[in-house]
Amino acid sequence: MLLDWKMKITQMPVYLQVNNTRSEDSASAELQIGTALPFPGGRSCDDYLFYKFASMLALVLALFPFVLPVKQVLAQSVAFAIEEIAPGNYVHYGSYADRSPQNFGDNANVGFIVGDTCVLVFDSGGSFAVGQALRNAIRSVTDKPVCYVVISHVHPDHFFGTAAFLAEEPEIIGHENLPLQLAARGRHYEMTLARDLGDASEGSRIVLPTKTLAAGTTMTVALGGRDVEIRAWAPAHTDNDLSVIDLSTSTLWLGDLLFVDHTPILDSNITGFLAVMKELRELHIRHYIPGHGRSDLPWPQVMDPQQRYFELILTETRQAIRDNVRLMDAVNQIGYSQAQNWVNFETYHRRNVTTAYTELEWE
Repeated sequence: MLLDWKMKITQMPVYLQVNNTRSEDSASAELQIGTALPFPGGRSCDDYLFYKFASMLALVLALFPFVLPVKQVLAQSVAFAIEEIAPGNYVHYGSYADRSPQNFGDNANVGFIVGDTCVLVFDSGGSFAVGQALRNAIRSVTDKPVCYVVISHVHPDHFFGTAAFLAEEPEIIGHENLPLQLAARGRHYEMTLARDLGDASEGSRIVLPTKTLAAGTTMTVALGGRDVEIRAWAPAHTDNDLSVIDLSTSTLWLGDLLFVDHTPILDSNITGFLAVMKELRELHIRHYIPGHGRSDLPWPQVMDPQQRYFELILTETRQAIRDNVRLMDAVNQIGYSQAQNWVNFETYHRRNVTTAYTELEWE
């Protein structure tokens, strides 16, 4: 009888609730799961308990093969608005909040540029779910294939979504220093992503660039009726920063070479960052996308707050070194007049001072 019951139960349809829409396709599974299993009449209490157990077992057996679709479910759960800030240039603005299972690591600005023949993605987001949500957003605009994914730099809020685009076989473009930095940091990044997101990190993995650019060089790619210039920078925010300019609309995608409201982050050297900012100011730009935050200020005035912040750290750190102030004391003294001007100041400011101090003490 037990075998007969099992056969009857597992042959019954398992229904999965998807945004209040019932589907027999378990690839559409959402987080709420229900069944349409009728309770057979005339059974004993023991039969009923076994039936309940077997029903749950049937659900587990039904769901077990569908690990990949769960990643699609997570992507559908990401709130993902896009804005067309210039013709053919679409941006999604990430959150200032720390990454969490609730935001899926959606903490950076990402987007795409649409040409007549294909699409370029600029940064893929902080998890597979964010990358898939970005891909879905592209499909809401165009059916043209993604031919390029540009990774602006090594920080994980900008690249962990790249795996979502692999099925389209794009060229993945990064700075020449990116592979080395990914090798050095990758294991730590994977562990902390799993720690912070839990199941929401499903599918996220490091994807190496298929093409790299040396610092100080550019390459131009054609999207069909639209040329895009990719530039690799000398050390600034990191030692592996890329930017992109859509030449037809003079739209500059900066990655973390520009922060708006969010505390700027220094992961290379402060003098280099200021030098790169000087070069950026000379560009003739009509539209821009920072790596974090947004602003209606004109270019290049939008860079002024970041420049003031770094120049203050530079000046006060040099003075602290001359005064023989120890690093452990300097991190609690330097730059605090800027504290009210930035989001996440307590999280990142002391790191910036530490990076600047360890560079400048050898001048």
